[in-house]
Amino acid sequence: MHIDAVRRFNRFYTRRIGVLRAGLLGSPYRLAEARLLYELAQGGQATASALGRDLGLDLGYLSRLLQGLKRRGLVRARRAAHDGRQSLLALTAKGRQAFAVLDSRSRDATGAMLAPLPEHDRERLVGAMKAVETLLGGEKKETQILLREHRPGDLGWVVERHGALYAEEYGWDERFEALVAGIVAKFVKHFDAARERCWIAESGGERVGAVLVVKQSRSTAKLRLLIVEPSARGRGLGRRLVEECIAFARAKGYRRLALWTQSNLTAARAIYRRCGFRRVRKERHASFGYDLVGEFWQLAL
Repeated sequence: MHIDAVRRFNRFYTRRIGVLRAGLLGSPYRLAEARLLYELAQGGQATASALGRDLGLDLGYLSRLLQGLKRRGLVRARRAAHDGRQSLLALTAKGRQAFAVLDSRSRDATGAMLAPLPEHDRERLVGAMKAVETLLGGEKKETQILLREHRPGDLGWVVERHGALYAEEYGWDERFEALVAGIVAKFVKHFDAARERCWIAESGGERVGAVLVVKQSRSTAKLRLLIVEPSARGRGLGRRLVEECIAFARAKGYRRLALWTQSNLTAARAIYRRCGFRRVRKERHASFGYDLVGEFWQLAL
């Protein structure tokens, strides 16, 4: 009875989300190809053996999939510094854009699927999915960092954690928390779901990071309020959040992505530089109880 019920659910759900169609979400990519794009977008880079292990794919089949993605200019490979026998795989700019389109369509399709359900039924559905993931996923899922869109309560957390962390690490006073609260309030009041987004990073059900993309003008988006909890640092999350912003801004047709930071935020500045941002100007100012040097950075998309 249990086996039949699980098989029936599998047939229902694969049909419901359209994974049996030739092209996933109206794209030219099969499900396995789209999943590879997803894994590389989330992790930044990986070896073929790691991808095969994580996805449970035969290495011969995986190799054919990757060769097809390389031929289309979506994936590139470079020799690993730690082991010349291995290659590190990563998405190209074209690959990141392809993933951004797929990700946007997936979000839209999922939203359309959930739209007819009242809120309490959505909670029941998500709870049931979490139960499936917990029961069948083992311990591995608990250590992964997942990105999702913001929900009620998340933006209050963004304000609180900025205030607490920057006070602890840099000594900034409550005026910084007030600045963050103003940015969040404006984001909520004028939120344009088609061209703006907030990502929340979660690990084991706990929030560990966040970032926003907001519309500054028709051609320029702004990256705001990047934050990573100390417990999640050193795992590439900051860069992953920034790259998510870049891919989103490209997919939405912006020509530039801008940001404002401070000269003493060395870890964040290093991420921005590695992601291709360039400082365009700086200015001295007295804020949050300190004399600071504000920096304005931009990335041409």
